[in-house]
Amino acid sequence: MAEVPYQTMENASQVPKTTQLDPESQVEIRGMSFSEESIRKAFIRKVYLILTVQLAITMAFISLFMYHAPARIWTMQNPWVGTIAFVTMFAVLIIMACCGEMRRKTPHNFIFLAMFTAAQGLMLGIVATAYDSNEVLMAVGITCAICVGLTLFSFQTKWDFTVMGGFLFVGLLVVFIFGIIVAFFPGSAASSVYSACGALLFSLYLIYDTQLMIGGNHKYSISPEEYIFAALNLYLDIINIFLFILRR
Repeated sequence: MAEVPYQTMENASQVPKTTQLDPESQVEIRGMSFSEESIRKAFIRKVYLILTVQLAITMAFISLFMYHAPARIWTMQNPWVGTIAFVTMFAVLIIMACCGEMRRKTPHNFIFLAMFTAAQGLMLGIVATAYDSNEVLMAVGITCAICVGLTLFSFQTKWDFTVMGGFLFVGLLVVFIFGIIVAFFPGSAASSVYSACGALLFSLYLIYDTQLMIGGNHKYSISPEEYIFAALNLYLDIINIFLFILRR
């Protein structure tokens, strides 16, 4: 999970306490004025609009491969398609994570985001062909319920999850190592535990990234200029929750 840019709300002159992706994108938001609050609300609306389009495109790919037999057969006969999609997705993600100016420059940011979403949707469509359609639909429904509930919780809770970045990163390393062990020593019980841990971890990441986007009284927040990166983080959280639930 790529670390997002954030800003401290204690003292703008102090050096941030943890590593940032892009320091120049920060703004001070403590005690937001009316204009700052309006900017933040517009930023949140833009992020969710972009996220909705991303999820719609992803669902279109999944539906295509689940219910259109020729498309499913074609991908099975041409495994290189999945390889190209994975390489494209990984390369674009690295570019967007490391090149701050690129992801804030229009239309380059939208082009890269569209490429990433299409590649991710293609990958998920290929993955979905390995499961029964009812299992996929059930995973989609559970994911929607979880994400809606966690989003509402993130907006109304007084708990500040933006200070948990270090703990979440440690959890990500643990889940990654656990996944390697499960891959070499497969077992139904271990696989179920791994899936549950992964879904829980990215559920916490969803709360963390949502509160970074909200700003306000939270200790850290993401700059309104980073609407593409904020949408990408939420999108990746949701996709990972879906994948871990699907492989339960």
